[in-house]
Amino acid sequence: MPKRYLVNFDLNDLEKVETGFLVIGSGIAGLYTAHAASVFWEDIVVLTKRGIDDTATEHAQGGIAAAVGPNDSPLYHYEDTLAAGAGLCDPTAVEILVTEGPARVEELIRLGARFDRADGRLDLTREGAHTRRRILHAMGDATGAEIQRVLSETVRANPKIKVLENHFLVDLLVTKGVCWGALALDHREGKLKAYLAPVVVLATGGAGQIYQHTTNPEVVTGDGIAAAYRAGAEVMDLEFVQFHPTVLLLEGAPRFLISEAVRGEGGILLNAQGERFMPRYHPMAELAPRDVVVRAILQELERTGSKVVYISLEHLDPERVHARFPTISRRLKAYGLDLARDRIPVAPAAHYFMGGVKTGFHGETSLQGLYACGEVACPGVHGANRLASNSLLDGLVFGGRIVQHARKIKPEKVFSKAEAKEEGLIPGPPVDYARLKLELKELMQTHVGPVRCREGLEEALKALAQWETLNNYEATSLEEMEFKNMLEVAYLVAEAALMRTESRGGHYRSDYPEPHPRWQRHLIFRRQV
Repeated sequence: MPKRYLVNFDLNDLEKVETGFLVIGSGIAGLYTAHAASVFWEDIVVLTKRGIDDTATEHAQGGIAAAVGPNDSPLYHYEDTLAAGAGLCDPTAVEILVTEGPARVEELIRLGARFDRADGRLDLTREGAHTRRRILHAMGDATGAEIQRVLSETVRANPKIKVLENHFLVDLLVTKGVCWGALALDHREGKLKAYLAPVVVLATGGAGQIYQHTTNPEVVTGDGIAAAYRAGAEVMDLEFVQFHPTVLLLEGAPRFLISEAVRGEGGILLNAQGERFMPRYHPMAELAPRDVVVRAILQELERTGSKVVYISLEHLDPERVHARFPTISRRLKAYGLDLARDRIPVAPAAHYFMGGVKTGFHGETSLQGLYACGEVACPGVHGANRLASNSLLDGLVFGGRIVQHARKIKPEKVFSKAEAKEEGLIPGPPVDYARLKLELKELMQTHVGPVRCREGLEEALKALAQWETLNNYEATSLEEMEFKNMLEVAYLVAEAALMRTESRGGHYRSDYPEPHPRWQRHLIFRRQV
């Protein structure tokens, strides 16, 4: 059981900053929420762990899904999302996503987002498990960077919004089920500060860094999920981790995503023997849902004894390939590979958390005053497997809904008389937390990765439990805080994966390889505070 806080503190001794609306995180979900809130609030603070653009959004390649095409409709988008979610999507949440999504995308365009066009119209592409071309993209394969650019510029230009970089979320301040602020470490000054607000929005992203192989940037260490859990908020569906099928696996090169859109534009998957294999596994072949493609790849790796499969666009026009995917082409070229002419070695890697802090349809959590949106949140919209390019849309839609909800309820400033402190943590011995991070990541990759079984999950939980005693010690560095957050989320993922004795979506158990009707339900955890 983790301690309530990571550090000792007394609120009376800390520098305190009061604001009307506090956002933690600066990706699409956090920045759009801050922008939307500025219509109704005069003083908004955004805390971000590093720089404003050091986010998972910045790395998103493929695009953002919305039913804006002439042959599409929200109903088709709804059906595709439910089908991908493997029976665990909340239909109401999905309906909200697909019906409100087009208007949010139009708003991005009004703010200045430059999505790619052909003959004056939005150039829509198709990705895995979509039955229509509905993916908007920018600069070919730099959609996230373009969205991050326009939202960063919009927020920075807004006098009602103050962005504080290099502020690490340490813990949430909660009294009797009401959240009224957050502790943050200003790691440039090395100073712990209290940010007090009647509305607190978590937009901290997922926890991909708990895995050895991930597409996520280094900042994505599960901080929001862990802090919310320590504070007593409900978390849900954490066993469902999406592994992206096609991530570059090349000695000497960092892991990076080969976008879903590469297959959407005609890329095919080949095994080590040069055989195209996806048609054997699913009628949609390379465009099957991600969980299906991942398991097919893993079976081919086991069958052939190889560490990689290959994605090939050799049959397509090279000029068109390079024009459509300039970022991927440029990065591959640095390692002597040509996206259009070479077979690119790929393997699955952790990409996205379907689970997170449980929320309602307006981002509200089980703690009054605390909201969550984006990957840190779980409104039930993705079910057991997220439909490609729905994540950016999710952050926009539910971020906007948070503002609608908070504006109506007008939370009181409970922090005016609140107190908080922690003094029970003891000084710890010297520990190499950087090394422990690597050990945790390898453990999770081996035993709680895309293929799981009882023996491996029990071994993982046993190993993770041995590190639990470290929670008795006061955290004194960013590295230590990140490790303790990673440990908390890793334990919850492994525990949920052991409990769910079936396979569904992003959760695959080799000892229970089929879905079971009794498990068409959610696992929810809440820490007793």
